[in-house]
Parts: sequence; C-alpha cells; structure tokens
Amino acid sequence: MNRNENHPARRPIILASASPRRQMLLEGAGVAFTVCVSDAAEVTDPIWTPKRMVRELARRKAAAVAATHPGAFVIGADTLVSLDGEVLGKPQNHIDAVRMLHMLSGRTHQVQTGVCVVLPNGHKLTFSEVSEVTFRALTHDEIVAYVATGEPLDKAGAYAIQGEGRALIRAFHGDYANIVGLPVDRLLMILQMLGAVPVEE
Repeated sequence: MNRNENHPARRPIILASASPRRQMLLEGAGVAFTVCVSDAAEVTDPIWTPKRMVRELARRKAAAVAATHPGAFVIGADTLVSLDGEVLGKPQNHIDAVRMLHMLSGRTHQVQTGVCVVLPNGHKLTFSEVSEVTFRALTHDEIVAYVATGEPLDKAGAYAIQGEGRALIRAFHGDYANIVGLPVDRLLMILQMLGAVPVEE
C-alpha cells in the first residue's frame, strides 16, 4: 500500500451546495472538488441570531453530505442578508423581491455567510464572516426593472452584487467574496491548515 494514500491532501473535497457562485469562487481559488447537493432541512428558530442561523444551516448541510461520504472533506455554506436584525432570505416571488429591495434602498445591511468543514475524521470546523453593503436610494421604477430581469429571485436579499445588482450598490465593506456567497480566502487558509489542499510556495 502506498504510504501517502491516507495523506489529507489525497482525500476528496466535496462542496455541499448547488450554488454556481460558490462553485465559481472555489474553482477560482484553485481547489479541486466535486459537488453533492445537501438535502438538509433549512428550518430555523426565529429567535436565532443571523450568525447562529448561518452557522447552523452550514453545519447541517455539510453533515448531511458527510454522512454519505465518509473520509472526505465536506464544505457546507449558507448566506443571508439582514437589516436591523430582520433576516431577508430568497424572495418568494417578484412582489416579495420588490418589497425587499424597497427595504434595502438607501440603507446599509449586513451579509453573513456561515461555513462548516467536516473533516475526514468527522470533526466539524465552523466559522462565519460578515460584510456590509450600502444601497443607493432607488426609485420604484429602478427596482421593478431590476426584478424583471429575474436575477433577484434566487438570491438572498433579492440582489446579486456580482451581476446587474452591482448598479444598486453605493459601497460595501468587508470581503467581496463573502457577499457573493463564500468567504473563499478564509476558507482556503483553513483548508491549507488542515492539509486538504497544498500551501502555495
């Protein structure tokens, strides 16, 4: 048997997310991985803070996939937008998207992503990252036109900073990749620390 067979770098890395944005960020970081979408329940307790919510959902997603892929590094993630403590998830429809964007107009909100890495030995490492985004003051017509593009309908907070939604934003502070959906620099550092990916010279 090859003595390097059980080296952590030989273990597969699995992303427990269907998000093309997370896949793009992880690919851009040079990480080799496969995708296995989690079927974990996303029911949460309304008394939870946004931080607890994203961490718990990320942990559930990663744990559900890790249960059927023993010996792998499994990454789960969850992103949400919050304004004054109110969580804004993905809009239910066009009307809901318009409502959310009116709430965000001219104001600063938080984007929080929770990440959980399940190690091959079953241990879990969980963290979260928060960034701030400030919207321009938007007119109703601007909001309706943006919603009509369809872009907001599968995005937390009803916008995509990496898409046409960037035109709605006046400024942001913190990790841009976190706003897109995955704090990839911090995740990469952790994967390197764990020996899941090689450290670049």
